[in-house]
Amino acid sequence: MGHVPELIIDLALILGAAAVMTIIFKMLRQPVVLGYIIAGVLVGPYFNFFPTVVESDGIKTWAEIGVIFLLFGLGLEFSFKKLLKVGNVAVITSLMGVGMTFLIGYNVGTILGWNMMDSLFMGGILSIASTTIIFRAFDELGVKSQKFAGIVLGALIIEDLVAVVLMVILSTVSISRSFQGAEMIFSIVKLIFFLVLWFVSGIFFLPTIFKRLKKYLNDETLLVLSLSLCFLMVVLSSEAGFSPALGAFIMGSILAETPKVEKIEQLVQSVKNLFGAIFFVSVGMLLDPHMLMQYALPIIISTFVLLIGKPIFATIGALFAGQPIKVAIQTGMSLSQIGEFSFIIATLGVTLNVTSDFLYPVAVAVSVITTFTTPYMIGLSGKMSDWVTLNIPVKWRNRLYKYSQGTQQVTEASDWKKLIRFYLINTLIFSVINISIILLADRFLAPFFEESEWKNLFIVSLTLLLIAPFLYALAFRRGPSQSYASIWTRPIYRGPLLALIISRIALAIFFVGFVFAKYYSPFAALIGVLVSALFFITQRHRIKRFYSRIESQFLLNLHERERAQKEKQYLAPWDSHLTTFILDARSPIIGLPLSAMKLRETFGINIVIIERGDHTINIPRQDHVLYPNDIISVIGTDEQLTAFKNYITISETKIESKTDSSQVGLHSFSIPEDSNLIGQTMRHSRMREMCKGIVVGLERDDQRIVNPDPDIPFEADDVIWIVGSNKRIQIYLRNILKNS
Repeated sequence: MGHVPELIIDLALILGAAAVMTIIFKMLRQPVVLGYIIAGVLVGPYFNFFPTVVESDGIKTWAEIGVIFLLFGLGLEFSFKKLLKVGNVAVITSLMGVGMTFLIGYNVGTILGWNMMDSLFMGGILSIASTTIIFRAFDELGVKSQKFAGIVLGALIIEDLVAVVLMVILSTVSISRSFQGAEMIFSIVKLIFFLVLWFVSGIFFLPTIFKRLKKYLNDETLLVLSLSLCFLMVVLSSEAGFSPALGAFIMGSILAETPKVEKIEQLVQSVKNLFGAIFFVSVGMLLDPHMLMQYALPIIISTFVLLIGKPIFATIGALFAGQPIKVAIQTGMSLSQIGEFSFIIATLGVTLNVTSDFLYPVAVAVSVITTFTTPYMIGLSGKMSDWVTLNIPVKWRNRLYKYSQGTQQVTEASDWKKLIRFYLINTLIFSVINISIILLADRFLAPFFEESEWKNLFIVSLTLLLIAPFLYALAFRRGPSQSYASIWTRPIYRGPLLALIISRIALAIFFVGFVFAKYYSPFAALIGVLVSALFFITQRHRIKRFYSRIESQFLLNLHERERAQKEKQYLAPWDSHLTTFILDARSPIIGLPLSAMKLRETFGINIVIIERGDHTINIPRQDHVLYPNDIISVIGTDEQLTAFKNYITISETKIESKTDSSQVGLHSFSIPEDSNLIGQTMRHSRMREMCKGIVVGLERDDQRIVNPDPDIPFEADDVIWIVGSNKRIQIYLRNILKNS
């Protein structure tokens, strides 16, 4: 018999303990993450009642993979475009909460006599709220539709990005063991550079690749391709000097902009859950109960910072952003916990070997406590806001009300603000692209050529050709035309506007001069700039057209997901098909009339046939009731039928349906201009009764409506899609044409 490696035995132990604790915590209706942590405590080296993990180094490797999958999953939910849509309220609230909590956490560590690195990491650990825990609490409490919930979700997007920046800053500080301003600024600039480069290149290439490979991308291929991209970015991130987890997060956020993101999330979910469980179990394995007792004071203080300090800071931020007292307090009290990013920051300190042994267990203990308190904090926020409103001085209350009203009335940005924002984004993006092309050309083109008098000229010429369209965009893109025209018509603003235009042109000239200066003398660079300017003037129309094609492709890819979602919302009924199910006695729709199920409203599907023994009901009425062992034929799209199948918890029937499915079909017809149907509603026309069918779609102009409201009046040239008895529908259509 072969010997089973210790790592396999340890994995069996970890996953077995995790499985048991998952079931227990599901029964207790508590977060599964806490169950994983407790499972780690039970199989860890500090608890000897159960078997203990032996190959701890191997488990750490699995845990690092778990961090990668965890950050990849968070990136899939992040989306940089969501970041651009986050309002000022969420930005101010999150930055105020994160910034002040970081300072308080750092000062707590300093007061307790910790060294600088422990204090810095403690500040970072306490400052980032848990997206997963808040989402779960909002779902359980049913408050996702309330105004404060939207602000909190926006603030969490900002906090995720802040966490990424914090990881870079803490890594930089850890290497130098001190604050060095220049080094810190360089690290942040480098992060911004690579974020822009990776995001722009990812959006430009990935959706196109997915589109070209569409017919080959089955579930297996898409999963392998997505994970390969994830780990490729992990390697690139490490090569660039960032943490591997950051690379996983960035690739997830890039894929979040593609139409395949929902499918990728679904495919990766199981793998992410597996490795995530190993990661959180490994977190619990590092918990030393004796150390928790020894450091009970820091745990208590840190918990109070999160339960009292951060809610106050976030509330002040929301008030400053112009939110009413109630919304501000509800927002602040929702951000009173730490979770996955805090674990990752704590893990970073352990990996870099710059934090003390006690910091990690302290962070985990605080996370466990605040996870339990989160639902209560959110639930009590309404009562707390009412109490504060009643007890603050009337003068303060009136001032806050007037400030809130005044702030919310400022809804439109000025022309200058729009234009400056455009110029900053434009300059940042195209400067990054130009620098990247110049550096890549120097690194990868030069080695291919032998030293000769023509080598430098060829490299310079090719580099300038590659950056030409982006130099044009950097120098001459005007931005919002209305804002530009509005500012230009006011003479007082023409000077600053011209200064902006000249500065962009000067930056483009600098890039050209830099390319020449890199391979030639400064004097040659001056001549090269003049020659390049002449080339740009004579070829500007071609360069502009080429850039326009690049921009069109980029924007097409950038908005492809929104287009796909919009098309999905108005999915044509001819994309639907019939599927047959056999009802189990445990199904939740047993014993209910069709009218009570609201299947069209909830799932978008229609039951068109019910088979009960030897009896068949075609196009059942709303008062028909379903019974165990009924065989139902349902029409809908793949996504709708899958959702319906999951809801009724039944399996697709393996027996042959007794009814000839050819008796029921999907038909369409256009309403003539002289039809009696014009002006009538679907309900009053009695179309359903006369043709024994269900109207599943309506086309009007360029609009497509699936399952239209029965009270919509018909108009001339409407295209009606109806499913039902083929014979009855054909008779009905002949009568319509005869009477028109």
